[in-house]
Amino acid sequence: MAFQMKPFNNSFFNVNTNDIFKALDQSLFNTQSMMTDIKELDDKYVVEAALPGMNKEDIKIDFDRNLLTIEANQQTENNQDDENGQWIHRERQTSYMKRQFSFNNIDRDNIKAAYTNGMLNVTLPKRQADEDTSSNIEIE
Repeated sequence: MAFQMKPFNNSFFNVNTNDIFKALDQSLFNTQSMMTDIKELDDKYVVEAALPGMNKEDIKIDFDRNLLTIEANQQTENNQDDENGQWIHRERQTSYMKRQFSFNNIDRDNIKAAYTNGMLNVTLPKRQADEDTSSNIEIE
C-alpha cells in the first residue's frame, strides 16, 4: 500500500527522522534531484541529465581537476494583478540542483554539451593514453 494513514495523536518519536530532515532540507533550500545517466563508450563518456523546465542560461557546466560539475539554478516569479494594479496573487520560486562526477583521462579541450527539450547531453572524449608511461631507472 503506497499510502498509510496514521492517527492524529501519533507520537513524535514514532516518526522516521530521516523523512523529517529530508523534507526540511527540501523546503529550506528547495533542492531537487537531477536524474542522470552515464554511458562509457570506447572513445568517450556521455552524461545525460534531465533538467525539465530549465533554460539554457540557467545551467552551468564546469570540468576542473577531473571533476565534472553540473549546476542548474532557476528563479521564477508569478504575478497576478487586478484592474487597479493590486496584487491578487504573487509567488516566487527558486530551484537549485548540483551534481558532480569524476572522470580520468579526459580530453578537456574537446568536451561538448547540448541542451534540448529538457535534456542536457555532455560528451567527454577520452584522451589517448600515452604509449610508454613507464621508464626503467638505473641505479648508480
